[in-house]
Amino acid sequence: MAKGDLGIDLGTASFIVYQKGKGIVLYEPSVVTVSRKTGEIIAVGEDARKMIGKTHKDLVAIKPMKDGVIANYKVIEAVLREFFKRTIGKFKFFKPEVVIGVPTKITSVEKRAVFEASISAGARKVHIVSEPLAAAIGAGIDVTKSEGSMVIDIGGGTTDIAVISLGGIVVGDSIKVAGTTMDEAIVKYVKKKYGLVIGETTAEEIKKNIGKVHPDYDTFEMEIRGRDAVSGLPRTDVINSDDVMEAIRPAINTIVTKLKAILEITPPELASDIIENGIILTGGGSLIRGIDRAIEEEIGVKAMTTEDPIMSVAKGTGILLDDKQLLQTVAETYER
Repeated sequence: MAKGDLGIDLGTASFIVYQKGKGIVLYEPSVVTVSRKTGEIIAVGEDARKMIGKTHKDLVAIKPMKDGVIANYKVIEAVLREFFKRTIGKFKFFKPEVVIGVPTKITSVEKRAVFEASISAGARKVHIVSEPLAAAIGAGIDVTKSEGSMVIDIGGGTTDIAVISLGGIVVGDSIKVAGTTMDEAIVKYVKKKYGLVIGETTAEEIKKNIGKVHPDYDTFEMEIRGRDAVSGLPRTDVINSDDVMEAIRPAINTIVTKLKAILEITPPELASDIIENGIILTGGGSLIRGIDRAIEEEIGVKAMTTEDPIMSVAKGTGILLDDKQLLQTVAETYER
């Protein structure tokens, strides 16, 4: 593969791009601002995120990825074209080969949409790999071994759970309960308990700054600003970590329930490997304080968060750019 080829994590919460020969070159929120009149993209990533809730009637800030899959095909095509331009310039002759991570439970139609958007944006060949596989590779796990590994990738739109062995997923599933679900739960909780209307951006900041899911972890406070649910006037209040735990614990319980269901159908030999090696947590959701401890206490198996969980999928796609044999083993390849 040539220098300039790209590994892409098209996440519901973040767009992360790995460029061959350079490493991670883009890390932006999955937000795009579009003109209602012309359909033209005004801003992508952080610039667009700053516009959420602040645009006038002629502009709209949207999230083109929903539950880990393309919700707005044309916008994603334009976003990919923008990424290609930013990383390899206005190419005329060079078309990048790309490796893209997708959720475990993606349909063939949704895979086709990823391929079509990438080819239309200017890619010459597209390799599609399951996100838990990419995350495991990015975390340094040898996925080709017969020894079983279990990965939980808690992203923005989906949580992917997979038992991996011999370069493939033996059992796995994807549920639409993840970071965005937790943000929505915090919004509802704050309105119900404090009578304060906040946006999902504020909720995400609360989760990242003071969130926890285990009672043994320290409780912190955070001042929040929003709109009074009764008067409609701006107001500030204070929320704490225990509030966040109460708000998001149902989402964590749903993830744990799915995890138990997958372990119940895992072949005994692989289950034995998982007991010995533990469960690997990746994705932004794995950074919430105490989530590894909560899972460990519920399942009875050691759970560990990877060193750089948000980047695991993108790093995995980058490793695949350098290892063609492994790429052929774990990915589906499309070209026109």
